[in-house]
Amino acid sequence: MRFFFLSLLLFPFLCEGQSLSYEDSLSNFQQQYVKDHEVVTDKSKKRMNFFPVSNEYRITTVFERKENSPWFLMNTSGIEKKQYRVYGIIRFSVHDTPVQLQVYQSKSLMGSEKYKEHLFIPFTDKTSGIETYGGGRYIDLLISDITNNRYVIDFNKAYNPYCAYTTGYNCPIPPQENDLAITIYAGEKNFGKH
Repeated sequence: MRFFFLSLLLFPFLCEGQSLSYEDSLSNFQQQYVKDHEVVTDKSKKRMNFFPVSNEYRITTVFERKENSPWFLMNTSGIEKKQYRVYGIIRFSVHDTPVQLQVYQSKSLMGSEKYKEHLFIPFTDKTSGIETYGGGRYIDLLISDITNNRYVIDFNKAYNPYCAYTTGYNCPIPPQENDLAITIYAGEKNFGKH
């Protein structure tokens, strides 16, 4: 499910020579995400929508690595739970409110040469179940995106799990630790709602 989105992580850099503004590069990113989506097809793509791109939701965070955290089974929307561990914690502020999110590493992806560097931030916020999907949204990143104990999280790239569109998937459910007590008016909205 996440492999499709991970290929888009580098999309803004493909436009470097075109002198695009931040807003334009994110708009292009979202258009590419919709165009290449593997679950939503044809005319249904018109029902995918996003909050307006906002630079205030692109935030430099402080990253704290959690060495040797234990593996655990993360709940999913289906029967099969998935093995993750806390790779680290990011701390930051949104509208002067300090918050934190846990960053997870997948045990199954670690065994893949192609995806072993990938990390995952599932989260819910005060928009969940109203403007955005009730089961939470996701942000993907690479280990190399974390430099000098800093990571720039861009909530404009928050996307829905496949379970937001159809049944039959085992989508990870964000753990309680990643339930933000704030609103994140950025990224993908509920499918079919404007």
